[in-house]
Amino acid sequence: MLTALLQRHKVNFGPVLPVDLNSPAVTRLDFTANNPRVATADLRNTTDFAVLVDELLAAQHATIGVGGYLENRVIYRRSQHFGPGTVPEARSLHLGVDVWLPAGTPVLAPLPATIHSLADNDNFGDYGPTVILQHELEGTVFYSLYGHLSRQEWRELRVGQRLEKGEAFATVGPFPENGDWPAHLHFQLMADMLGLVGDFPGVAPPSEREKWAALCPDPNLVLQCGAIG
Repeated sequence: MLTALLQRHKVNFGPVLPVDLNSPAVTRLDFTANNPRVATADLRNTTDFAVLVDELLAAQHATIGVGGYLENRVIYRRSQHFGPGTVPEARSLHLGVDVWLPAGTPVLAPLPATIHSLADNDNFGDYGPTVILQHELEGTVFYSLYGHLSRQEWRELRVGQRLEKGEAFATVGPFPENGDWPAHLHFQLMADMLGLVGDFPGVAPPSEREKWAALCPDPNLVLQCGAIG
């Protein structure tokens, strides 16, 4: 099982971002209906959304926000990209961890990798520039996804390119090019790509929680952030 494999190797992972995710400057952000400030906000305007994120951080005397794994969020109501579409319910269950921090922050490979695929998922509320890395531990192949990146560095990447542990390969993107979100990194792990290339669901229907949790283990196994541990 991928979760057990990641737990065995946790001391070997490098940082995904060049910041201390266990510093007092880091706090958990709640984007569920339990947060009245978020539940009642109109977040269709990204500038207003960014102001809200800054307010949430300031209220907790923090500069970096983290969280989201298996969080049933209300913020996806801002975009038709999340349904309901062809499924019986809208997608609102977040499958990754978001790190809310300034655009331009480098993104690093936490362990040796090959670039599996690239795509600019250019829809309102989507990932924007996206990188999917392929890794191998103890003969087990798995994948990591990095969404909401800057196009500048993303354009220089190539499928099949090798990355060393700790190598910077992208930066956190600004809006609107990052899928039109306040600046943050979406980081996700996948045991299987399901034949997909350059994209993978980062938000699922809540009724399918068990299925997607098995496929996408907790990214904090790699991030090791105390605020969400």
